[in-house]
Amino acid sequence: MNCIAIDDEPVALSVLTRYCERMGGMELKTYSDPVVGMHEVLRAAPDLLFLDIRMGEISGVELAREIPKGTFLVFTTAYAQYAVDGYDLDAVDFLHKPFSYPRFCRAVEKARQLQALRELSQRSATEEETITVKVEYRNVKIPLSEIVYIEAMDNYVRIHLRNARPALPQMSLRNLLELLPDTFVRIHKSFVVPLRRVASYTRTGLMLNGSDTTLPIGRAFYADFIERMNDRDR
Repeated sequence: MNCIAIDDEPVALSVLTRYCERMGGMELKTYSDPVVGMHEVLRAAPDLLFLDIRMGEISGVELAREIPKGTFLVFTTAYAQYAVDGYDLDAVDFLHKPFSYPRFCRAVEKARQLQALRELSQRSATEEETITVKVEYRNVKIPLSEIVYIEAMDNYVRIHLRNARPALPQMSLRNLLELLPDTFVRIHKSFVVPLRRVASYTRTGLMLNGSDTTLPIGRAFYADFIERMNDRDR
């Protein structure tokens, strides 16, 4: 589980680091600067965010409104009166400092259970959805759920996959789009993305869950992209 912790108290970050190492199966990045930390959250879209509520003049409750969809949130704070605000933002749990290791484990286990349910739901909906493309004279089935993004090259396309090397079918991006459902959108003359992987975006570019690459959004494709995103979020 990929995690980020944002807290202006180094001791609190040290405790979270120690607990994550003890629990195992958790990769944690820590940030004492909330602005820098939130930039990384928006870029990386972690599975789980540990977020302090009071960090000087910056409110963790306000920062929480910006976290990407799909990132589970656990608030950590010494101020119990903010618990209601936390749950209003659909936080998985609220850890009141100083919290024990068993209490930490319960919060993480809640997030893991929710993550497992979400992945099961997504897998049930998409496990039979594949496209078949010809790669080096072989017909290859590619699960749609594994596609991170698609890139046009000279006379072929590169299909970037989550858990495998890219596939390189010799076909045009336009022809490949005809094989894909409307959950994929062209954002540039050279790029197609699955809408469900969009983590954050501006008028000129976007970040995807599962990729460190920033992809450009072409001016001619922006309006259609926004319309499709709005339809997805309804």
